[in-house]
Amino acid sequence: MNYPKLVESMMKPEFYPHRPDTVELIQTHISFIFIAGDLVYKVKKAVDFGFLDFTTLEKRKYYCDKEILLNRRFAPDVYNDVVGIVEDKEGNLLLGNGDSIVEYAVEMKKIPEERMLYRLMDAGKVTEDDVKRVGKHLARVYGNIPSDEKAKAFGTFDVISTNVIENFDQTKKYAGGPVSEEAFNTLESWSRSFMDKNPFLFDMRIGQGCIKDCHGDLHLQHICIEDDAISVFDCIEFNERFRFGDVASDVAFLSMDFDFNGRSDLGDLFVNTYIDESGDATLRDVLQFYKVYRAMVRAKVTSFMLDDDGLGDVSRHEAFQKAKQYYDLAYRYVTNEN
Repeated sequence: MNYPKLVESMMKPEFYPHRPDTVELIQTHISFIFIAGDLVYKVKKAVDFGFLDFTTLEKRKYYCDKEILLNRRFAPDVYNDVVGIVEDKEGNLLLGNGDSIVEYAVEMKKIPEERMLYRLMDAGKVTEDDVKRVGKHLARVYGNIPSDEKAKAFGTFDVISTNVIENFDQTKKYAGGPVSEEAFNTLESWSRSFMDKNPFLFDMRIGQGCIKDCHGDLHLQHICIEDDAISVFDCIEFNERFRFGDVASDVAFLSMDFDFNGRSDLGDLFVNTYIDESGDATLRDVLQFYKVYRAMVRAKVTSFMLDDDGLGDVSRHEAFQKAKQYYDLAYRYVTNEN
């Protein structure tokens, strides 16, 4: 795909049938996101990072379809459809379907940025009622997701152990940097010890139907709170190992994010509401374990930025400090009971 041509075409308001006044482009390492008035179009890049592979048109179409299907569980009114991008005989790119499709896009309704949970947190406008609504919404969503044989396979001790140990293997080189050698060793030792001492907990969670096709990336930036709806979006569609697992891991992710942003009270309220609404009482038995795991995942992803030679000094310092905050949070989880 000729991406300069695609971007040039999709930045024009006349490209879209609804003729938006303006078009804004947001680019990530895996997507082009075009905000065209009250609609958003996401185009996947032809990249292969090992953990995801969008290198062919067929694969991009497949994962566009998966993105719609999976995210409608959490935000049924946000994800519209997969739309084609065609090239006419004159070489012009057009939005539509036909025999000459050269690319696909996920079409979504635009979510009000000011109602995003992380924006509300920054502005000090998150209420206890907001948090309870999120907990109840997620309990209903997860309650409707089955725990089938495919899902259960992702809750075994071997799979969970692989995920956890992978985190430490991939972050070991940062010990002595954003995390001290002592803290890193304590975190790894605690995590390994918890798994070795509690294999029955993982078996119990499987037996209770708690292993499901979940969200995988449940944090403040992926939740929108409006007067009439809760929308949770950007579920991981490209790698099942990152998405399938114990619902407790998703709940722990959001709870950890509240902690990271200095609102542990809201994190506790969210967990309590979720448990009350879902009846998942044994979630508490694995919550601390998964909060450590999720904090380490965020620490790892942020630490990876330190390896980017193109990162400026200011951005590198910010990444270092943010990674340190995640490592520190994980360390507090294993050294304090509260």
